[in-house]
Amino acid sequence: MNALQTLKLLRLTEKATQASADLGQYTFEVASTATKGAVRQAVEQTFKVKVTRVNVQNYRGKNKRSRTGRPSTTSDYKKAIVTLKAGDKIELV
Repeated sequence: MNALQTLKLLRLTEKATQASADLGQYTFEVASTATKGAVRQAVEQTFKVKVTRVNVQNYRGKNKRSRTGRPSTTSDYKKAIVTLKAGDKIELV
């Protein structure tokens, strides 16, 4: 699995932005089959930084109801929180 298949998108929430500023942690949505090692390699290869730690969380989709009352669910996804070496940074612009 290459880096483009592993990393789906960078999560830019208020909590993630605060963590990146204070702790050097960045939050990515990754492929559901991605492992910690694969996420580490993808981030290091894509952004040319040194990763010190990777935490992974699986999220189950939430139950929803459509306007007509039919039940459905949102998609399941996997989130990775990547901690970078002190002094390294990912430019978001």
